[in-house]
Amino acid sequence: MVKYLYLILMLMSAMSCSEGFTTAEREVINAGQGDVMYVLSIAHQSDSVVLRSQSKPLTCQMVSSEEFATLRRRMLATVQSPEHQGVGIAAPQVGILRRVVAVQRFDKADEPFEFFINPEIVEFSDEVAAGGEGCLSVPDIHDDVIRSQRITLRYYDENFEQHEQIIEGFTAVIFQHEIDHLDGKLFIDYLEEK
Repeated sequence: MVKYLYLILMLMSAMSCSEGFTTAEREVINAGQGDVMYVLSIAHQSDSVVLRSQSKPLTCQMVSSEEFATLRRRMLATVQSPEHQGVGIAAPQVGILRRVVAVQRFDKADEPFEFFINPEIVEFSDEVAAGGEGCLSVPDIHDDVIRSQRITLRYYDENFEQHEQIIEGFTAVIFQHEIDHLDGKLFIDYLEEK
C-alpha cells in the first residue's frame, strides 16, 4: 500500500512539473529589444482586459526554464528602469498571466528585490493602516489604501521549494498590492470601496 501511495505521489509531482510556457507567453517574454518590457496600462482597453484576468500558477518545469530566467531578468529590469521605477511588479503587468511577483524587501538589509512564485497570503493581521499607493499600470493616480500591516505569506522560491513567512510594515503592503495583480484586482478598486 505504501509503495502505491509513493508511486501516486511521484506521478502527481511529475504531472505538476510537466507544463511549460505557452508559445504566446514565450513570444511576450522575448518581445522587443533590450531588457525593459512593455508595461500594460489601464489606459488601453486590451491591456485592461489582461490586467483584470486571473493568473495561473507556475510549474516547476517553468521555473527551471530559460524562459523563466529571461522573464525574471526582464521584469527586474523593467521595475528598476527610470521609466517605470517601482517597488514591485507582477507578471500580469508585463502581459504574462502567471503567478510570479518581484518585491523590493525594505525589511531586509540592502533592500533587495526578490521573486516569489505562486505566492498566497494565508493570514492578514487585524491591524490596518492607510498608506499612499500608486501603480505602474495605473498612470497618474495615487491615493491612500487601507492594508493589513502584517501578513503570513506562503510561496515557492526559485528552486521550487515552499516557504511560509510573516512580513510586516511597508513590505507587507507591497505584497498585498502585487498579489492583487495576480487575481485581476487593482489598488483603484479599493478607492471605489471608500
